[in-house]
Amino acid sequence: MIRVFIGYDSREAVAYSVLAHRIQARASALVSITPLKLSDLKTVLTCERHPLQSTDFSFSRFLTPYLCDHTGWSVFMDCDMLMLRDIAELWRLRDDRYAVMVVRHDHVPEESTKFLGEPQTSYEKKNWSSVILFNNALCHALTPEYVNQASGLDLHQFAWLENDDLIGALPHEWNHLVGYDPPRPDAALVHFTLGGPYFPEHADCEFADEWRVEQEAMLDGEKRPE
Repeated sequence: MIRVFIGYDSREAVAYSVLAHRIQARASALVSITPLKLSDLKTVLTCERHPLQSTDFSFSRFLTPYLCDHTGWSVFMDCDMLMLRDIAELWRLRDDRYAVMVVRHDHVPEESTKFLGEPQTSYEKKNWSSVILFNNALCHALTPEYVNQASGLDLHQFAWLENDDLIGALPHEWNHLVGYDPPRPDAALVHFTLGGPYFPEHADCEFADEWRVEQEAMLDGEKRPE
């Protein structure tokens, strides 16, 4: 079973739905998908939301190992994404030497705001945490107690790991940053980090047409031909 957790924010509910549908439609293995909704986590994630948290799942993503009882592996991804390949390909990249595996972006945003006027912040390891393969047993530090008291920087910069040697590298096609990375037709997982084509101001961004095709397929209840 491939255990997938997707960040959920009601402002991007359509993004979550299209991503979850597309993962299932392309998967060659059994997949479980769990939305990380704050309403479902209110007895676990009790810390007050910080003004710099641009989404509802800024902190909840780090509860993924806890929600898996710190056993096996799991995948977290932001909801503002589009899966273009079989998630089993990503799953096969698991490496037991590492506690987490991420795309190690060198991402320094120049703008001060992003979608819906949310603040844009710049920090080391920016966007590394938007797709995470968790080796749950090696992420024992991520308890509700820790996540509720930790700073955003400690969480997103993986300060809860003993050292950076526990962070494995995923190929860049598994977290392609639209609007930042050079265009790449071979992207496996597209990340609309500036805002997806479901927002009018980003209707013509890279992979917008592909996203709309997937939305139509979801609404029609059909699997898009390969």
